[in-house]
Amino acid sequence: MEVPFTIPGDQVNAILYKKTKDKYLSRLSKVTMPSNNRIDALCMHFGSCGGCCWQQLPYELQLKQKEKSIQNLFKPYLNENVKWHSIIPSSPWHYRNKMELTFSSDKAGRRYLGLIMQGTRGHVFQMKECLLANGWFAQAARAIQKWWDNSDVQAYHAIKDRGSLRTLTLREGLRTGDRLVMLTVSGNPDYALTKSQLQSFVQVLRDSIELSNSDQKLSVFLRIQQIAKGRPTNFYEMLLYGPDHIREKLYLPDFNEAIQTLNFRISPSAFFQPNTEQAEKLYSQALKLADLSASHVVYDLYCGTGTLGICSAKYVKEVIGIELSRESVLDARENVKENGLSNVTIKSGDVGQVLEALSQENSLKPDVVMVDPPRIGLDAKAIKHILDLKAPKLVYISCNPKTQVMNLGPLIDGGYQLQIVQPVDQFPQTVHVENITLLTLP
Repeated sequence: MEVPFTIPGDQVNAILYKKTKDKYLSRLSKVTMPSNNRIDALCMHFGSCGGCCWQQLPYELQLKQKEKSIQNLFKPYLNENVKWHSIIPSSPWHYRNKMELTFSSDKAGRRYLGLIMQGTRGHVFQMKECLLANGWFAQAARAIQKWWDNSDVQAYHAIKDRGSLRTLTLREGLRTGDRLVMLTVSGNPDYALTKSQLQSFVQVLRDSIELSNSDQKLSVFLRIQQIAKGRPTNFYEMLLYGPDHIREKLYLPDFNEAIQTLNFRISPSAFFQPNTEQAEKLYSQALKLADLSASHVVYDLYCGTGTLGICSAKYVKEVIGIELSRESVLDARENVKENGLSNVTIKSGDVGQVLEALSQENSLKPDVVMVDPPRIGLDAKAIKHILDLKAPKLVYISCNPKTQVMNLGPLIDGGYQLQIVQPVDQFPQTVHVENITLLTLP
């Protein structure tokens, strides 16, 4: 049985509401006798918000639970030949550099801008604070809520295809102080925002978001989400104010104990690790496991904005990054230029298709393959192409260890051996955990 907002040792009353294939889902009614390990949650929204459900568990115990979950998943593959590395902890609060809030209204006409409630089908609660992000996120949300309350703009209703406002995305460059806000609206022309409404939206943000110095920049975007039955969803982005990207820096320890500073530009919809400080630890550990040398050729698959490959470039002969998202590819290529790298090439397209093309071009074979796929993991075609590459080392970073474990089977059947398992806590106060594995060919 799964009961959110509880910890091992709690005695509770819970209400069952759904049975899945392998468990019962329930809602917490009352904690009748708390565990000795239970602490008071700090956030006023705890118990309603579906974002973080472990605030009642001391952080050191969160880490132990996450380690245990990885060990249980990898149990079939853990033996005396596999090295287990202790989980890398994070700063437990104010670590997120990105949030997405949802606009919603109820039958009584009350308006809500916030996060999805735990255990509901899209019900939104009014967010007044979030202790996982910088304080300006909630400040901007309050300002936009006030702007919305004073307008006749409606939240989008998916079933009726009515209304305009869908989501509000907030991003920041932790190291630069740059800030980005993107308003996503319906593509239904009957509910398009007017020029004056967009101007007032921008002005509210300019008035409410404080920049501490002239080098910090604010960017405001409008994104139109176009939906048509039987067709793929399309997004169209429009810059309303400021630069067309935000800047971020990563500080990585050099192998000689110096600090390598790398610069990145991030477009509004491009992927970037949502915990900047932990991204530095994640990538540093990945490079350490890869044990790179000046003669190595590295393939960085699912490279996003190019972060991992760019972090590797200083230590190797050549890096080839592959990414499907057109926006991320453009950012990655700009990031290569920004960091003055001549040994990094970014290829655009499906990983499997690009790898097939590279093999036909007789490109340099990789010594190290690095993969950081989306939550669904590697598909069968990508795994086949990775096996065909026969790279001596495979570094696999995963935001979903369940699919990572599923991918291990065919990779090991294809000749790889699991050498190291390294959990990384990217998301304190939540159940989510990142994981790195090193696989090698004998």
